[in-house]
Amino acid sequence: MTTAYRCSDGDTLDWICWKYYGTEAVLPQVLEANPGLADLGTHLPAGTLVALPEVTAPTEPDQVDVWG
Repeated sequence: MTTAYRCSDGDTLDWICWKYYGTEAVLPQVLEANPGLADLGTHLPAGTLVALPEVTAPTEPDQVDVWG
């Protein structure tokens, strides 16, 4: 089931993902569920509806071990 989030002034998509999913790793899935959303810029206009799709398992991006 998809949830809708109505943006407040200054919201960013990565912050919305962090708040709702607990990770920014789902950003590609959220963008896929919201065609044209990326065209609105970094700070989304107040009142913009963002569809937050159900994701199976949020994963963190691969991490690089700079000390290994």
